Parts: sequence; C-alpha cells; structure tokens
Amino acid sequence: MSQKVTPFMQSLKSMPADYRFDGSPISDRLENSSGASACLTNSSIPRKGGLRNGVSRTDTAAGDSEDSPYSGLGVSVEEQSLSDDVDPDAATMPLPQSDERRWSDTSAYARKKILQSWIQLPNGNWELGKILKTSGEESLISLPEGKVIKVVSETLVPANPDILDGVDDLMQLSYLNEPSVLYNLNYRYNQDMIYTKAGPVLVAVNPFKEVPLYGNRYIEAYRKKSNDSPHVYAIADTAIREMIRDEVNQSIIISGESGAGKTETAKIAMQYLAALGGGSGIEYEILKTNPILEAFGNAKTLRNDNSSRFGKLIEIHFSESGKISGAQIQTFLLEKSRVVQCAEGERSYHIFYQLCAGASPALREKLNLISAHEYKYLGQSNCYSINGVDDAERFHTVKDALDIVHVSKEDQESVFAMLAAVLWLGNVTFTVIDNENHVEPVEDASLSTVAKLIGCNINELMLTLSTRNMRVRNDTIVQKLTLPQAIDARDALAKSIYSCLFDWLVEQINKSLAVGKRRTGRSISILDIYGFESFDKNSFEQFCINYANERLQQHFNRHLFKLEQEEYIQDGIDWTRVDFEDNQDCLSLFEKKPLGLLSLLDEESTFPNGTDLTLANKLKQHLHSNSCFKGDKGKLFTVVHYAGEVTYETTGFLEKNRDLMHLDSIQLLSSCSCHLPQAFASSMLIQSEKPVVGPLYKAGGADSQRLSVGTKFKGQLFQLMQRLGNTTPHFIRCIKPNNVQSPGLYEQGLVLQQLRCCGVLEVVRISRSGFPTRMSHQKFSRRYGFLLVENIADKDPLSVSVAILHQFNILPEMYQVGYTKLFFRTGQIGVLEDTRNRTLHGILRVQSSFRGYQARCRLKELKMGISILQSFVRGEKIRKEFAELLRRHRAAATIQSQVKSKIARQQYKGITEASVVIQSAIRGWLVRRCSGDIGWLKSGGAKRNESGEVLVKASVLSELQRRVLKAEAALREKEEENDILQQRLQQYENRWSEYETKMKSMEEIWQKQMRSLQSSLSIAKKSLAVEDSARNSDASVNASDATDWDSGSNHFRSQTSNGGGPRLQPMSAGLSVIGRLAEEFEQRAQVFGDDAKFLVEVKSGQVEANLNPDRELRRLKQMFETWKKDYGGRLRETKLILSKLGSEESSGSMEKVKRKWWGRRNSTRY
Repeated sequence: MSQKVTPFMQSLKSMPADYRFDGSPISDRLENSSGASACLTNSSIPRKGGLRNGVSRTDTAAGDSEDSPYSGLGVSVEEQSLSDDVDPDAATMPLPQSDERRWSDTSAYARKKILQSWIQLPNGNWELGKILKTSGEESLISLPEGKVIKVVSETLVPANPDILDGVDDLMQLSYLNEPSVLYNLNYRYNQDMIYTKAGPVLVAVNPFKEVPLYGNRYIEAYRKKSNDSPHVYAIADTAIREMIRDEVNQSIIISGESGAGKTETAKIAMQYLAALGGGSGIEYEILKTNPILEAFGNAKTLRNDNSSRFGKLIEIHFSESGKISGAQIQTFLLEKSRVVQCAEGERSYHIFYQLCAGASPALREKLNLISAHEYKYLGQSNCYSINGVDDAERFHTVKDALDIVHVSKEDQESVFAMLAAVLWLGNVTFTVIDNENHVEPVEDASLSTVAKLIGCNINELMLTLSTRNMRVRNDTIVQKLTLPQAIDARDALAKSIYSCLFDWLVEQINKSLAVGKRRTGRSISILDIYGFESFDKNSFEQFCINYANERLQQHFNRHLFKLEQEEYIQDGIDWTRVDFEDNQDCLSLFEKKPLGLLSLLDEESTFPNGTDLTLANKLKQHLHSNSCFKGDKGKLFTVVHYAGEVTYETTGFLEKNRDLMHLDSIQLLSSCSCHLPQAFASSMLIQSEKPVVGPLYKAGGADSQRLSVGTKFKGQLFQLMQRLGNTTPHFIRCIKPNNVQSPGLYEQGLVLQQLRCCGVLEVVRISRSGFPTRMSHQKFSRRYGFLLVENIADKDPLSVSVAILHQFNILPEMYQVGYTKLFFRTGQIGVLEDTRNRTLHGILRVQSSFRGYQARCRLKELKMGISILQSFVRGEKIRKEFAELLRRHRAAATIQSQVKSKIARQQYKGITEASVVIQSAIRGWLVRRCSGDIGWLKSGGAKRNESGEVLVKASVLSELQRRVLKAEAALREKEEENDILQQRLQQYENRWSEYETKMKSMEEIWQKQMRSLQSSLSIAKKSLAVEDSARNSDASVNASDATDWDSGSNHFRSQTSNGGGPRLQPMSAGLSVIGRLAEEFEQRAQVFGDDAKFLVEVKSGQVEANLNPDRELRRLKQMFETWKKDYGGRLRETKLILSKLGSEESSGSMEKVKRKWWGRRNSTRY
C-alpha cells in the first residue's frame, strides 16, 4: 500500500526554509534528461491541520508572492514534508500528456490523484480522509484517527491543496464545496481570524470573547490602507470612500440569526464611520442611541443574552466635506408579544429589569416600584438576571444616553411612568360578577397605581378593561367581557402602550439627530435586521421575518449577479452562458394577489368568525398547487424558502395580524392627564384611519380598509427595498458557531445551516456557476510559463497563457480568455497548481543535491584554510600573551621588592622606637630604685647583698616590659575609640547645628510672645498703680484724721480698721491678682527655658537620658501653646474686672468714705 521515500528525496529537508529557486523554463533540459521522471516523484499531500500553525506566506518559486492566484499564500519547503504513505501508482509522475478527459472532469482527477477528499460521516459532519486505493466505484479511505473505511467514490468531495488553508477569501478556493468552506472558516476561527470574505460578502463568525481586532490602531490602519485583511472596518471604509468618490448613497446590510453578533457588528461599523466622519459632535449622539435602543428593543432569549427583537435601519448623513451631519433611525416589527408573555428561561425587554434594579429611592416611591419577580409579566419566565450584566449600572447608562439625545427630565419621568404602568397592568386581576362568567377588575393597589401613572380615572379604567362598546347602526351596545376577553384587553393595552412608547422614543431620537441645514443627500445606511429563522415551532413573527429575508435575498442575488455581469462585460466574457437562479417563486407565494399568503391572511382576518384553523384550510385549498407551498395536518403548512423548508403553525396568526386595539382603550388614553398617553392615542387614531393606498390597494372597500400588521410590514419592506435599491449595498453575514455561546466551539451542522440561510453558499453557488477563479495574463504566464516545452522568451503574456492552455488540452468550456484576465471554472487552477508543485519539487531535488555537493566541497576548502589561518593566528596570539606575561612578572617582582623593603623599614623603626621607650622606662626605674634604696639605707641602716639586687632588677624589667606592651595596646584602642568618637562628635555637631537653628527660631517666637505678655502685664500694672495711688492718698488723709481724733480709744480704732477694710479690699485683691500673674509668668518662663535647655543638651549628647528629644520638644511646645492661651485669657479677664471696678468706684467712692467717717466721728463724740 505504501513505499519508502528514497534518501535522495529525503535530502529535500536539508534545504533552508527561506530558500528560493529560479522559475526559468527548464523543461527542455528535463525532457532530454534520462532521470527526469525520477526527479518528478510526487510526494503525498500533508494532512489538513498539519500546517495549522506553520503556514508560510512565501512560496517556493521566485515571484510566487505576486504571481499566485491565492494572494501569495504558500508553504515553505520544510513544511511540505514527504510522507511515507505515498500511492505507488503516483510515486513517479512525468509531465502531463494529452488527455482531454482529465481536464473535463476535475472531480475524477481529484479522486485519483489528489489523494485527499472530504467524506460525510453518518452524523452529518465532514471529515478529511486520505485515499489509499480506488477500485471500480469504491475507494478505501483512511481517516485521521487511523480508521479505514470503504465508500462509494461518487460520494467523495475533492479537498483543496494545503496552500489554500486559511485563505481570507472563499472565492480563492479551487474547490468551492460545503466542506471546504466549513473547513476554511473553522481554520480561521481557531486562530481568532473571525472575518472572511466570500466575494462581495463579509462573513463574521461570533467569537464569544474579546479579540484584539479593534481600536484606534486598527481604525488608523484601515484608513491608511496599510491593512487589507477582511474586517468590518474595511467594509465601512469602502462604503464611505465610494460615497465620496461616486456621490452615490451606500448601504451596509447586516444579517444573521439571533446570537450571531449583528448588533455588535453594527456598533463596530458605526464606530468606524464616527471616527472617520466625526468632528461635529453629533457622532457621539449617534453612538449613544445604541444603549437606548438595546434597553427598549433587546431581550434575553434562549439563544442570545442580548437579542434584538426588532429590525432597524440607521441612515447616517454626511456633509460635502465627508463629516457626519445627522442621522435617522427606522424600526421594523417590534415583538410586542414579549411584553406580556415570555418563555421559560427568557426575559422581557431589558428596560423593565433595569428600572426595577437601578431606580433611585425617590423614583421608586413615585412609581410605587417593587421587585421584578413580583410582577406577573416578568415572573412567568423565572429569569430575572443575566450573568455578567449589572442592570442597575445599565439603567444609569440609559439615563445618561437619554440626556445626550436631549430627552428632558420630565419626559424621562413620563417614560418610566409608562413602563411602570405596563408592569402594574400585568398584576391587575379580575373577579366573576355573574353566572355568565362576566368579570370586572379587582379594585386593588395594582389598578389604582395604573390609573395614577397614566393619569386616568380609575372607574374609566375598570370599564375599559371589563366592557366593550359596540356600535350597531346608530346605537351603542355595551358588552361585558368574559375572563379570557378581559385578559386579552388588558394585555392589548399593555402591548400598545409599550409599542407606542418605543415609537415615541425613536421619534425623539430622530429629532435630536435631525440633519442640519448643510444636508447634501449623501448617506450610509446600516441595516441591522433579523436573519432567517427556523424553530421547532414557527409563528407569525418567523413568517414575517423569513418573508423579509426572502426579499433581501433577492436583492442580494440580483446585486451579486450585477457585479458578476459587469466584470464579465468589462473583460469581454460571454456571460450569457452563466446560469443564475432566483427566488421569485417564493416571493410570489407571499405577495401574489389575490391568492398569496399575505392576501389570504388579510382576507381571513376581516372575517369575525375566522379562526386559525380556517386560515390553514384556506391556505391549503388555494395554494396546494404552488411548488413552494406544502400543506400539512391541522394548523401546519410548509414554505420552501431559499434557505430550506420551514413549517409554520397558524396558531395566533389572525390575532397578531389584526393587532386589535379597541376604540375604548384609545379613548381612555386620550382622556389621560399625562401628555404621553395622549400622544399615543393620537398616533393610534392616525394609524387606524389610514386607508390602503398605492401598491397595496385592494379591490373592494379600499377607503374603509384598515392596515393589518402583515400589510403594514409589507409596505415598510417595499419602502426599504426601494431605499436600498438606490444605494450601493455591502453585505455582512454574521454566523453563530455554537448554541451554548462558548468561545472556541465550532459546530459544523449549525454553521452550515446558517451559511445556507445567510446566502453565503448561494454566493458560492453563483460563483461556481460562473468562472470563480480569475488571474491576469501576466501572473498566469509568470507562474506557469516554465511548464511549456518550447521557448517563450520572446512571446507576450497572452500568447504564453494560450500556449499553456493548449499544451495541457484544457477544454474550451472550462475557461474564458478576457482582455486582461483568464477566467476558469471551479477546480482548474487546483489541477495546474498540483502539476506545477510536482515539477518544482523535482527541480528542487536536483538543485538541492547539486548545491549540497558544492556546499560540502566549499566547506572542506574553508576548513583547510581556516586551520592554517588559525595556526598562524594562535601562534601570534600566544607569543603576545607570553611577552605580556613576562612584562607583568618583572613588574610584580619590582613592586614586591619595594613593598617588602618599606615594610621592613617600618618594622625596624617600630622596634627601635619600642626599644628606646623600654630602655628609658627601665633606666628611669633603676634610677628611682637606686635613689630609693639609698634613702632607705640612710634611714634604717640595713644593707642588701649584691645578688639580691640583680634578681630584683630582672623581675622589674619584665614587669615594665609587659606594662609597656599593655600601654601600647591600650593606646591603640584609645586612638581607635578617639576616631570613632570624633566621627560621632562630627555627626552630633551637624545635628546640633540643625537643632540649634530650630531652637533659635522657637526661642525667638517664645521671646516675642513673652514680650507681648510682659507688655500687657506692665500696662495692667501701670493702670492699676495709678488708680491705687489716687485711692491711697485719700485713704491716708482720712486714716490720719481718725487716728489723731481717737488716739486713746483702742476699741474705736479696731472698729475703724475693721470697718474700713471692705472699702480697700477690691484694690488689694486686684494688686494680689496682678502679683500672682506676674509671679506665674516668671516661673513658667523659667520652667520652659530650663526644659528647652535640657532637651538641647540631650539632643547634643551632653546629657544621657532615656527619652526622645524630638517628641518631648513637640510636647513642650504644645504645653507652652496651651499655657499661653490660658494665661492670655486670664490676663484679659483680669483687665476687664479691674477696669469695671475702677469705673464704679471712681465716681462716688470718696464721698461715701467721707460720709461714713464723719458719721462715726459724730457718734463717738457722744
């Protein structure tokens, strides 16, 4: 089954990865070479995914990056490894010979020669397999996990060469089939390349995570055209450039199913347009409309946490200079039923939950808000929050956005009141009042809150919810409602209020974004609309959505056909041979009169007794012969859409199409005191009075006919198509890779269904029906010209291209020759590319062997020369090193001799000085001893022998030597300590200088404050002394008279002294207080001075103390400030008291003293 690759072939791996070889024509030499066939041995194609992270953007031939039809995608030499699993029949492959059948059917060629094909597994997924053997109509396939299976050869789908893995444009694929498209998108998705082109369409796969593809850096790159990768920025840039260049309005049509990322894609496109066309400030308002529309129009579904439940068209207008001058928003088909009904696990519109979570206490009290789970409309789904989303924070964002788009605070409060009224309507309950099950609302807090919020009378509200006025001829009949009818009336009122509120908000936003006076008519419209939907149960909403997608798909097909037609005509290609299909049959099924789906639906809606079952039977009766319609059992019917068959259930069709809002409810809203319900009523009256006119005219009673939801939507769709038809469209198809919203997960079946629904495979089909592969004559001749046998040096590119086509006998119906390009059917370039790669591989093997031999010979010569050169260099280097070493040795010897001699001199000098000191000490001791002995001999008369004197001298000498050595050691230690103390002293001096500076500044402050206190005290003393002197002078005169008069009476003197004491007491008290204050001032000044001096000494190190001087100084300063404040207060108080006493006594004190003295004197006389 396989054979080993020869070592000659394995030598291919020894070539450098960046090596390139010449692409000159060498086929003549290969034809004449006997070993040519061996050089062209075919290698097996690497397994898909083996180059997942190793794709090189350089090809193996010179000039491939500019000549390749695949935008320079290629594989390096090392990456195209040779596998051992090579088909024996394809081991040697000479240049192709004449074989017409080979070029007429490329799929057969793929099965026989490509060796890789796609096979569909029983679960529907596609798997890449390697063809091991083909016999008859069966092939033996090896799957990646090693499993080998046998399949029918006709079921195999050819795979593209590895050079095309991850191309950014699906049109570059040689084989345009479903598995190849799926694989290419998956390849790019795994590398976070979420954008891929499919001709004129941009395919965007939702990554479900943040990817580094946005921001100012990328905006600038696409603006300067330095990045040409597929991107939303590239689509927006193309639109704005074409608008300015061609003066034609542009449109960006974004579609996809729920959760595919349409809303985010629209935001990204708006951000780029705002960045390029900004400057006036209105672009900020345009961007701020997104939070408002998302809050009021988006909701959580089972498929998407932020699903848009309406379609919108944002038309951005530009001035002549290319700056944004305004915008207008148009909405389509808001899902009103979500207000009153939600499925399990879903939520109603975001704004309800944001209001309940983020309203301020004042607003909650005003609206009587309660928790979200207490409202019946919100509690029926048992889902109140979204992971990772803060509803309270989003509510503040919405309020800020409303401020930016100029919605007043009063209007905002009215909007929130309408939202609260809708929620409270859901809590309104009914009670049965008679035997016929007629009901009336329960008059509770819910009903009264609704009446208060919308500003109506509670009795009128109860009548509106429980009765219905019917006009019969000239009489009005009041009909009571049963419980189901009352609930329907209540829900219809809630839905109408919310729908009108949404339309009113869009109207206010449009007023804020209104185009200024400099409107030029240039605009770019961004259409964010629901994609094709097919669920297990499809209702009226899916019916309208799929009808809109049919109309958009026809617009898309016709635009694509127009682009293809223009390119074919421009290059002189016979485009009439290209077959394009249309979906007009399906559209006729919807729009045909009088037997179309919409017409029959409107007709049945006008019948009072019409039911969903009668509608289904009518559709089956009139449309059973239509090829796009299939009738099923009961209320089911099937429509064959372009994206596949969808089965609808007519339950609720008539009610939703009628969208009844009775006149009683409209009159109730018009009677409200709040302006918003009145505006809603006016709007509904205008809509209800509009007749069907224009293209929607219906014979019979047109003047009285009212617009149904389907007819209204059809009219909006016609207007939208007319507007888009006047623009140049740009298409973006959003794809959701999985249903669990998990990054990195890629479900083939889901993606394939969306590719069909979004029309991407339709693009592939249209391209396959034409000539999808296109290449200029120059590129084609440069890339494949070397395959020609004859010499082509003097021929022009067109002749070379035609010669290549003729040499390989490519059938005429497989290609077209244009003025500037060659147009090929699907798969033709893949075959040519395979032949080219085999030829280049053979050439590369020859070149690698020859160049390897040359390199080895040259290496041998280089080694010999290098050895000789190294011997000379090393010898010279060693000699220089030896000379340097010898010089260093001599220098070291000289230095050592000098150092040793200096050390010896220092040691000798030290020993000599020590000997002199010892000698002097010994001699002195001997002298003193001798002198002492002589004195003792003289006094006592005792004598010692000579031997005893000798022994005493030796011991004394040893003791003196020991003491001298100890003294020297102590001296050295003291010197070291002295050095340390000197350093510490220097540090203390530095610190003392800093501290002294601080103390001086503090001392100056204290002195100033002391001087101020002393001056105040001296002034007080002086003033008191003057008063005392006056008083004392008078008192002394009186006292002397009394003493002279009664000198002999001690009793009277004592009484006089006791009686005169109280009069002199205030003056003596004042003097004592002044004295105490002065004494306290002196004491405190002395204490503070002593403390400050002590702290300075501690700081400088003069005094040892276990305290922190800095902290104590701060505490001392705080104490001084406290005392100063207290002392000043007491001093001022003393002044006030003394001045008061002085003023009271100055006037009558002397007179009183005199009167009392004379009275006492007279009494003593008697």
